[in-house]
Amino acid sequence: MSRVPILDPQSVPVLGTDAHLPAVAMEELTAAALVQRFLAPPIWTPEIPGDGHLSDRAPSHASVLVPLVQRAGGLHLLLTRRTDHLRDHAGQISFPGGRVEAEDADVVATALRETEEEIGLPRDHIEVIGTLPHYTTVTAFVVTPVVALVQPGFTLALDSFEVAEAFEVPLAFLMNPANHQRHRFEFEGAQRQFLSMPWSGAGADGEPRHYFIWGATAAMLRNLYRFLIS
Repeated sequence: MSRVPILDPQSVPVLGTDAHLPAVAMEELTAAALVQRFLAPPIWTPEIPGDGHLSDRAPSHASVLVPLVQRAGGLHLLLTRRTDHLRDHAGQISFPGGRVEAEDADVVATALRETEEEIGLPRDHIEVIGTLPHYTTVTAFVVTPVVALVQPGFTLALDSFEVAEAFEVPLAFLMNPANHQRHRFEFEGAQRQFLSMPWSGAGADGEPRHYFIWGATAAMLRNLYRFLIS
């Protein structure tokens, strides 16, 4: 079923947060704990398997990297802000990643290749620890999130055509539902709901920034929350 596009998500009213749900405990957000969780995953069901259908094109497979940087103060998620001129998800906060190509051995290979192409993160800094279930976007991409630990000490080289900037958010902030906002968008009788996880912090240049994490990125992070809290 077609769905109305949301052109200005930050203007959509906030219904509330999910502060009534427990945050993932800090001891479960260490590198060692995450490795063990993926080695012995719980029985669980993704909360948000997709966000509807806006495109008439045939589905395409893609994968993204969920890069968890091992900082001294805890794990941080490395995210990107896409440039404003792109056809899909322009200007949005995203994981590095993209479409599966014929030369890719699997979805992990896709995520690693795309991450290296988009932000220049060297593969020898990346340890893949598992994957999450597919997520289907409104633009007809069937996306596999590939979760990885990242050793610090890297230098990024952004593809200026696709990536406007890269920045980090503490994983603990994202795994606390008190920071998950619920929105409802209504237009000409149609209705959509979505999550956002707004973050204010330092950009790559050290200057304060406000980042509106929403849509597919926020939904996949919510699924990661469900995986870790189950």
